[in-house]
Amino acid sequence: MPGESGKKLFVGPRFRRVRQQLGLSQTQLAEGLGISPSYVNLIERNQRPVSAQILLRLAEVYDLDLRDLATADEDRFFAELNEIFSDPLFRQIELPKQELRDLAELCPGVTHALQRLYAAYAEARRGETLVAAQMADRNAGGHFEANPIERVRDLIEANRNYFPELEQQAEALRDALDVPAEGLFAALAARLREKHSVQTRVMPVDVMRETLRRYDRHRRQLLISELVDGPGRTFQLAFQLGMAECLPQFEIIIGRAGAIDDTSRRLYRMTLASYFAAAVMMPYAPFLAAAEALSYDINVLAQRFNTGFEQVCHRLTTLSRPNARGVPFFMLRVDSAGNVSKRFSSGTFPFSKFGGTCPLWNVHSTFDTPDRLLKQIIELPDGSRYFSIAQMVRRPVAPHPMPQPRFAIGLGCEIRHASRLVYAAGMDLETAEGTPIGVNCRLCERENCAQRAEPPITRTLILDETTRRVSSFAFSNAREL
Repeated sequence: MPGESGKKLFVGPRFRRVRQQLGLSQTQLAEGLGISPSYVNLIERNQRPVSAQILLRLAEVYDLDLRDLATADEDRFFAELNEIFSDPLFRQIELPKQELRDLAELCPGVTHALQRLYAAYAEARRGETLVAAQMADRNAGGHFEANPIERVRDLIEANRNYFPELEQQAEALRDALDVPAEGLFAALAARLREKHSVQTRVMPVDVMRETLRRYDRHRRQLLISELVDGPGRTFQLAFQLGMAECLPQFEIIIGRAGAIDDTSRRLYRMTLASYFAAAVMMPYAPFLAAAEALSYDINVLAQRFNTGFEQVCHRLTTLSRPNARGVPFFMLRVDSAGNVSKRFSSGTFPFSKFGGTCPLWNVHSTFDTPDRLLKQIIELPDGSRYFSIAQMVRRPVAPHPMPQPRFAIGLGCEIRHASRLVYAAGMDLETAEGTPIGVNCRLCERENCAQRAEPPITRTLILDETTRRVSSFAFSNAREL
């Protein structure tokens, strides 16, 4: 961002994305900044520069961190492009990193299009999707729809994991119920019964079997398995209430996504209902106030709001309200095999879209220390540093002899925010050595890693039957072109 008051920049796409994330029209933003709507339009189309004064006014009025404004989305888009163009498919094309950064900043829509095309290509290459299936799955608009889970994740990221309409609806509901956290389950059950004629019943496992929640439309009953713990039961009621009372808001948000297939639309709706449920259990203003006062002590927050560890971690990634922002966290959930089943970020951590995570990240170690919360400073190859905590969670209970489901939850933030966390108390964050990790093995070019599962796709594999190195894979120093 500009450091001199007279400097001007052409940042139209970035400016437009910020406005959209704030949920403002060009007219509303112009009023807040004291400029004309036509000038905002010209800025967003890169036909006029934006001055340092306007950017500073934007940060002041809407409580934006100019460092986040400058890098958050561009870093994520650049990481996506870098991962795509590291594939050997492009080895004959020399693309300077600066060109990828320029594309990420100026053409974010093209970045998303390339990501979806590459996702379709990767699926076909792995044999998971054949060309004939791709042709059959074209939607009414005549284009191939990528994996719906990745599609919805992209939509969540595009909104920075924050939906103001749902926050307002959830706060209004909690104000109407006017009950403490421990009374929320009963209050939600009463609202479902009185306003929607839906009865809530907690059912034995031998009746529910493998189902944890089921809504019986004909009998107007919401059935919840006894295997679901208290916070989970409350969440399921709030989810059902969201489906009953927030469908108009869901459809407005989904409509902003443009043309998506029915599977992605349904999954997006369910994801929004889950977001609403979490916002009901942990209303924005009191939850943020408590998080700041407690220095983001997750277990105490879970106790205060009658929620689970994972629920709190997930909620912490959504605190992006203008003028009331929390620490910009990222979160992931993995199983003992390293499969990523959740991935959310309100910060800049470059999650991989086409692979797993680095085994040197101690989120994987939590399965060996199930009763301990682990903390770690991690450092990526580009020098960026992050502070993370990790803990194993069990949910829900499974009847014998079924295996008890276990997941590892990782939560982190950029190192510059770590001093606000109770977990970093007493640590010298500036000088503490970070664990060098990569995004994943296929993209990491660090040498002599004993945990490496495969060679980097950007390097040539070297095979030598006379030598056994620390790493199972040796590779050239020269990047393949």
